[in-house]
Amino acid sequence: MQKVIVPIIIGDGVGPEVTSATMTIIDAALTKTYSDRKIEWLTVPAGQKAFDTLGTYMPDETLEAFTKYGLGLKGPLTTPVGGGIRSLNVYLRQNLDLYVCLRPVRWFKGVESPVKHPENVNMVVFRENTEDIYAGIEWESGTPEARKFYDFISGEMGVTKVRFPETSSYGVKPVSIEGTQRLVRAACKYAIENKLPSVTLVHKGNIMKYTEGGFRKWGYELASKEFGEDIESGKLVIKDLICDAFLQNALIKPEEYSVIATLNLNGDYISDMLAAQVGGIGIAPGANINYEKGLAIFEATHGTAPDIAGKNIVNPCSNLLSGVMMLEHMGWNDAAEVVYSALEKSFVEGYATNDLAKLMSNGKSLSTSDFVKHIIELL
Repeated sequence: MQKVIVPIIIGDGVGPEVTSATMTIIDAALTKTYSDRKIEWLTVPAGQKAFDTLGTYMPDETLEAFTKYGLGLKGPLTTPVGGGIRSLNVYLRQNLDLYVCLRPVRWFKGVESPVKHPENVNMVVFRENTEDIYAGIEWESGTPEARKFYDFISGEMGVTKVRFPETSSYGVKPVSIEGTQRLVRAACKYAIENKLPSVTLVHKGNIMKYTEGGFRKWGYELASKEFGEDIESGKLVIKDLICDAFLQNALIKPEEYSVIATLNLNGDYISDMLAAQVGGIGIAPGANINYEKGLAIFEATHGTAPDIAGKNIVNPCSNLLSGVMMLEHMGWNDAAEVVYSALEKSFVEGYATNDLAKLMSNGKSLSTSDFVKHIIELL
């Protein structure tokens, strides 16, 4: 028996429901597909429950488990209000150096979409995960730190363009050569390995010339240096686009794009906008990966939704599809495919949780638990 240990964070709010659904369906898919492979789920603490019992939102043992096993799955986590960690998701990404936020976007037949041709939206977003404004380097208006920062940039650096210096808050946006190179390298490798035609560098370099403009410049340089033969042979096309133009083109001609490489904030906007085109964030999976260390954590892309927690109505598909991404990452593609097929068959027949079913012309609303049972029947 090939047994893989996978640490899992159950999560807060709807976390217990979506992670339970994910584990149940994935276990059933493995049983259906293989006679000699299984996952042993290792629950690790994080979030509000961990704080209530252990006094910390992210125990060291959880980080150590992810590092030891190289894999992980997590439900949504509460972001603490007030002081402390800004975001547990960002904390995980930065502390484990999970520099790629991988967000594949695909449409399932049967799912209602606000666009005419959602079948043309088939992209994979490589969002840089550790730099940009998500580094959290900022100072609040009216604080001594903000005053000191302004005094430095005005007195030492000659900055004169702050219109209201006394009441401004300030932030710093780091973008490095190394951070850009490893992201673009991963995007190019992914495109080649999956026989996808292009990598598009999405940026705002016309305004932020040294940060986002640097991302564009360094991305092209890396691609030319390390993937020159693939580019010359036509196996891979590298192109770039200003972010606002990409957001327009992704609606008008999405078929022109396959792999997107972009910075942290742009990637946040882009991945959610693309998800909306194929049915919403409820069916949007995600992963945080360090390809160099071989470490990957897969997660639901939505929040904790405390207003519906425990009501047996939450859509588990974001977390489930993230788990399916994990199967693909492990090379267990046959099991992944049977889940994809079951989901699409269910959606075509109109069976879904209420958030999706209410938008379908043939929609038949199921509770979370009944949806899980239905998917298992279709495997």
